[in-house]
This record gives sequence, C-alpha cells and structure tokens, in this order.
Amino acid sequence: MLHPTAVRRPIRVGAALAGVAGIVGLTGCAGSGSQENASPEEAAYTDGTYTAEGSYRTPETTETIEVTLTLADDVITAVEVAGDPQAPQSVQYQGRFIGGISDEVVGRDIDEISVSRVAGSSLTSGGFNEAIEVIKAEAAA
Repeated sequence: MLHPTAVRRPIRVGAALAGVAGIVGLTGCAGSGSQENASPEEAAYTDGTYTAEGSYRTPETTETIEVTLTLADDVITAVEVAGDPQAPQSVQYQGRFIGGISDEVVGRDIDEISVSRVAGSSLTSGGFNEAIEVIKAEAAA
C-alpha cells in the first residue's frame, strides 16, 4: 500500500547518492593541513663566510674591529671579532666584547641583529653593527 505523500524509492536513492557525492566532493576541497605545495622561504643572503671592518669613536680615538661571520640560511653560525685597540681603555672593552659576542649572535637571523652592549662594552657595538651592515650588503649581492 502506497501513501500518497511517500517518496518513491528511486527518488530517495538518487537523493541519498547526491548527498554522498556532495560530501565526498567537499572533502576533496578541504585542505589536508600539509605544506606540500607551499614554497619554502628563500634565504635573503648567500650562505658563506664574510669579513668586514667597522669603526667607532671613543673619547680618545677612533677604533676599528674586523668581524668575520658565517651565514647559513640567513642564520649566523659562527662569528669572530678581531680588534686592534689604540687607546688603553679600548684593550679592556674590546676584549670583553670579543669574549661575549658569540653568545649574543650565533644562532640568530642576521636581520635580527642589532647589538647595543656586550659584557659592559657599548662603544664597540657601533663598529660591530657597521661591519654587519657591510656584510649584509655583500651577502645580498
């Protein structure tokens, strides 16, 4: 016995299949959460070891330091600073700076580096930051 408001079986089956197809289609549009199609972030600087000089003024004279650092994917992996202090107080401050700079910059992105004071030495930082800018320009070329 058929009810006058009952939907016929072929129509119900067709509607059910269309619903399943719609769900499958929407699932296919959903993101998988993976980054397979995302392009990796490119480094702004060429990997390598760079050396540059920076200078700064003290009350007595102008001092110069030489900075050598190694970059890998824009991250500083090693740093060396060599000084040639002209004033007696610069010997002490450059020594402190050279002894502490590695802890401040190794493992950090070169664009995040702006040293202001290392181990009580603040003037040497000006020469270091100047050398970093020269290295960034060279590494970006």
